[in-house]
Amino acid sequence: MTQLGLGCAPIGNLYDLVDDRDALAVVHAAYESGLRFFDTAPLYGHGLAEQRLGAALASMPRDELTVATKVGRVLVPDDGAHGSETIFVGVPPVHPVFDYSGDGVTRSLADSLERLQLDRVDIVHVHDPDDHVEEALAGAFPTLRRWRDEGVVDSIGAGMNQGAMLARFVREAGVDCVLLAGRYTLLDQSGLDELLPLCERERVSVIAAGVFNSGLLADPKPGAPFNYEPAPSAIVERTRQLGAVCARHDVPLTAAAIQFAAAHPAVTTVLTGVRSADELRANIIDFNRPIPVALWDDLRSEGLLPAHAPTP
Repeated sequence: MTQLGLGCAPIGNLYDLVDDRDALAVVHAAYESGLRFFDTAPLYGHGLAEQRLGAALASMPRDELTVATKVGRVLVPDDGAHGSETIFVGVPPVHPVFDYSGDGVTRSLADSLERLQLDRVDIVHVHDPDDHVEEALAGAFPTLRRWRDEGVVDSIGAGMNQGAMLARFVREAGVDCVLLAGRYTLLDQSGLDELLPLCERERVSVIAAGVFNSGLLADPKPGAPFNYEPAPSAIVERTRQLGAVCARHDVPLTAAAIQFAAAHPAVTTVLTGVRSADELRANIIDFNRPIPVALWDDLRSEGLLPAHAPTP
């Protein structure tokens, strides 16, 4: 697991089209830049992200890579009544159906391996079981634990946009890691309430995703997405305040966003998703950019970061 990983939702046409050539270039640029962790899911582009990732990884040494995908949604053919409600564009004629049963997650992983052109993945997460907790605890997680015991996968986890339920899974589901999306960022530190301290105590790895909160921290303007919806004006204003402090120290807001998420001791990897190789290289520069301690002090003194949040 490298400290910086590639989240593959954007190469599944999140919000906008990415052509095949650019998608493959992103993955190749990630590998050439030293990234070795790649996270995807059937939901991303309704299978398209897995297909593109698999095509790109086919030329890379498999033993050097850590590949994660997710279960909990099975892709089924469209019947004319589905497929329109999605934040992905240009998707194949299939749509996801929730299924956290043992049979459902088994089918999901088999389909993912076929799209990825792989005989195994390293990490499997239960994806977004917000409204299916008991089904996931009864069906999905026991199946994943069996896969781990049998050596089918190395590690198991859960990926969600909330911390409270992930904390429950840390306590009850025997997970090795969790993927926390959008809840440990410069704009939202709710992961600090319970999940991150718990994971640190239990030695459960945290993969921090959505560190730009769907894009707002990368481009703070009215109408920019925040948690996959247009950002409220108060959130845009807070983002501008964060950006103003960063500008005083000649630090891009994106650099502060990536490095803040990486600074918590429970966080092992930060995922960023990009649409181009140039965006990826910019994120790598931001990840390694020197940031003065005074910037974090100013964010705290202006009430923009909690005093107990770890910083680089």
